[in-house]
Amino acid sequence: MKAAVNKIYGPPEVVQVMEVEKPVQKDNEVLIKVYATTVNRTDCGFRSAEYFISRFFSGLFKPKFKTLGNEFAGVVEAVGKNVRSFSAGDKVFGYNDVTFGAHAQYICIAEDGAFTTMPQQSSFEEAAAITEGGHYALSDIRAAKVQAGQNILVNGATGAIGSAAVQLIKHFGARVTAVCNTKNVELVRSLGADVVIDYTQEDFTKLTDRFHFVFDAVGKSSFAKCKQLLHEKGIYISTELGKNSANVFLALTTPLTGGKRVLFPLPTISKADVIFLKELVEAGKFKPVIDRHYKLDDIVEAYRYVETGQKTGNVIITVA
Repeated sequence: MKAAVNKIYGPPEVVQVMEVEKPVQKDNEVLIKVYATTVNRTDCGFRSAEYFISRFFSGLFKPKFKTLGNEFAGVVEAVGKNVRSFSAGDKVFGYNDVTFGAHAQYICIAEDGAFTTMPQQSSFEEAAAITEGGHYALSDIRAAKVQAGQNILVNGATGAIGSAAVQLIKHFGARVTAVCNTKNVELVRSLGADVVIDYTQEDFTKLTDRFHFVFDAVGKSSFAKCKQLLHEKGIYISTELGKNSANVFLALTTPLTGGKRVLFPLPTISKADVIFLKELVEAGKFKPVIDRHYKLDDIVEAYRYVETGQKTGNVIITVA
C-alpha cells in the first residue's frame, strides 16, 4: 500500500510517500481503507519533535511509528474474529494518537478505539476533520468546566481547535467572544460567536469585558497578557506550552493562590467522545471548517502550508 513515511524527525521534507506493507488486523482490530485524513498541528509536532518532550511518546532518537496521521475516515475492509460491533462495508471515522498511521491507504485500529460509524450526512472529507480540533477543544472546555451563561473568549477562532471551540461552547450555552483576522470575521460569526474581534483592528487584551475562561486556541498570547481579562477566579488555557514552558509551570503554581488560574490539561479522546461529536454533527450543532484539500502524493505541500500558521480550520488529505 501507499503511505507517507518519515524515518527521522525534521521539516516537512523528511516525509516520503512510498510503498509499504499493508497491515493485517489482529483478532480485536478492524482494517479500514482510508478515504480521507488530515494534516494538523499534532502531526506537525510529532514529525518535527520540536518540543523534545514529544519524543518520550514517539521515540527518543527516531520515530517509533513511521507513518503519522491521527484523523481518518474510510470503509471497513475486514474485521478480526473477535470483533462484533463493526462489519465490512461500514463507513467509519475517528482518531488514533496511540499508533497513528492514518496517512496511508489502510489503517488498523482496535474495536474499542476512538472511532465509530460516520454521520449520515457527512462526506469522507468532512468526517475526517471532526475529531482532532473537536476533541482538543472538548478536553479544554471540560477542564474549564464551562457552564451556560458564562462569558468565554476564544483567541484563534479560525483554526481546527478554535473553530470547534466556538461551536462547542455555544452548544454548552455560554457566550462567546471570538478573535480572528479580517477575512474570517463573517465565517466566525456564522459559527455562532456572539462578538467577533478582528485582531488586525483591535487588541483583544484591551477589552473591558471580563471572562470566566480565556482559551488561547493558537498559543500566541500569554497568561500575563490575558490575566486582566479574567474574572476573579477565571481560567486561562493555551494549546501551547508557552515561552520556556511557562504554561506548565503556571498550571502547577496558580491554583495555589485561589484566584485566577492557568490550567494545562492533557487532552484525551475516547469512543464516547467521538460518538458525542458525531451526534452534534448530525444535529447541526457542529461542522468542522475545511480550508483546502491535497492528495496523499502532495502531503509535503500540505505540511508546509499547515506550518505557515495561516490555515483556516482543517487541511484535508484525499487518499482514496
